[in-house]
Amino acid sequence: MQKWFNTAGPCQADIHYMLPATERLPEIKKLIDQRNYFVIHAPRQVGKTTAMISLAKELTASGQYTSVMLSLEVGAVFSHDPELAERAILDEWQDAIRFYLPPELQPSHGILGESGRQIGAFLAAWSQESPRPLAVFLDEIDALSDETLVSVLRQIRSGFPRRPQGFPQSVALVGMRDVRDYKYASGGSDRLNTSSPFNIKVRSFTLSNFTLEDVKNLYQQHTEATGQVFTPEAVDLAFHLTQGQPWLVNAIAKEIVEYIAKDPSIPITVELVNQAKEILIKRQDTHLDSLAERLREDRVRAVIQPILAGQELPDVPQDDIRYVLDLGLCTNQDGLTIANPIYQEVIPRVLAYVTTASIGYVQPIWLSEQGEFLPNRLLEAFLLFWRQHGEPLFGSTPYPEIAPHIVLMAFLHRVVNGGGTLEREYSIGSGRMDICLRYGKVTLGMELKVWRDRRSNPLKEGLSQLDKYLSGLSLDTGWLVIFDRRSGLPPLSDRTTTENVISPAGREIIVIRG
Repeated sequence: MQKWFNTAGPCQADIHYMLPATERLPEIKKLIDQRNYFVIHAPRQVGKTTAMISLAKELTASGQYTSVMLSLEVGAVFSHDPELAERAILDEWQDAIRFYLPPELQPSHGILGESGRQIGAFLAAWSQESPRPLAVFLDEIDALSDETLVSVLRQIRSGFPRRPQGFPQSVALVGMRDVRDYKYASGGSDRLNTSSPFNIKVRSFTLSNFTLEDVKNLYQQHTEATGQVFTPEAVDLAFHLTQGQPWLVNAIAKEIVEYIAKDPSIPITVELVNQAKEILIKRQDTHLDSLAERLREDRVRAVIQPILAGQELPDVPQDDIRYVLDLGLCTNQDGLTIANPIYQEVIPRVLAYVTTASIGYVQPIWLSEQGEFLPNRLLEAFLLFWRQHGEPLFGSTPYPEIAPHIVLMAFLHRVVNGGGTLEREYSIGSGRMDICLRYGKVTLGMELKVWRDRRSNPLKEGLSQLDKYLSGLSLDTGWLVIFDRRSGLPPLSDRTTTENVISPAGREIIVIRG
């Protein structure tokens, strides 16, 4: 049977390329053997549900355990009515158990006990009659909130001392967040801020991204099935762009093999991977859209905004840093950075979306009649746009500290929509953002700096930093854009100026102040 790269819902082994669950979760078997209860949290679409279903099948097939993944999501609409939530959840569980387990391992009973303890009573009765210890994975736990959430957590905690004869030997809570971040309050605006309703957990850990070797193995499955080869350079680039984020790894391959290069005789090269990457960034599928929702949360903004601005991280709570790490937005391997180059492109695009939509028609005078890109005309168009619309558009940005950056990027998005690409480099504490605009045969490098109150003129530092950036691009010219954010200045339209300077390395630089 033909197989495919999957980007929608849990993988199914008979039709999807996938990796063995035990390779991604090597610690879980030991935790289960030790009768532990634990938490697995990871961002959406990294393969949690796929891994749990697959692992449960492996554990059951081993003959040592009865294992199944059960979802709590159907109870989410009954956050203030635990009785209705419990009944909906147990109905769903019975359907799942009948589907995943053979009759001899299924429980003989249905709904037991009184309201507020039906889930605990069900798990207790099943454990007592089961011929094997139970290992249960409870998926979408953080879909619940308020009274229903706390009720479920307390029922599991209450049964914990009776394991394994009177309650499941092992229970894993599976979701996007750790226990302290589960929603609790009307509307779900607050958090538990504690793990006390489930203080029996021995560990919380995150399902990791694919390694480079994992990506090679996954792509090799396609090669073995179809004969279509991924060049080693293409695999390396796919891993670099995604940093092993499973949805992105699959999405890039899917875009190539199903749309760009459907003929299996066509080898998959670096050029095809880059083409797929650009399509994903521009299209912003559901997975990338879900990031946008998080960017407007205050605790996410507190971390992401200084990273984009190149500033030092302010005194933010440790929980906020853990939160962006848990969401998969950032990584902390070599200092706090955006998780991968694709997210690094998507985040500024998402933040500039409303601003881009707010920009009226901009005549593309930067293109010749033959469609060639003219950097000098781009400068002319930008200055006209900046003086007329820059300041009014600052209010359209969700991150006020970097409003000028977002407005400039919104303008550049309009420019590259005609056929170019935009790449950004930024990191916490760097004091800058670098932008590379590619259009046809022309590459334009620019650096964005901010001049704030009680800080020195960033011109000298900016020129030195821009030299290094342009050197990497093999360019002899570039733009240095200095956003003057000091207080008491005249309007933006009056203070926007340009000058031509020579950098320390002898490059011709256009300095734009505004």
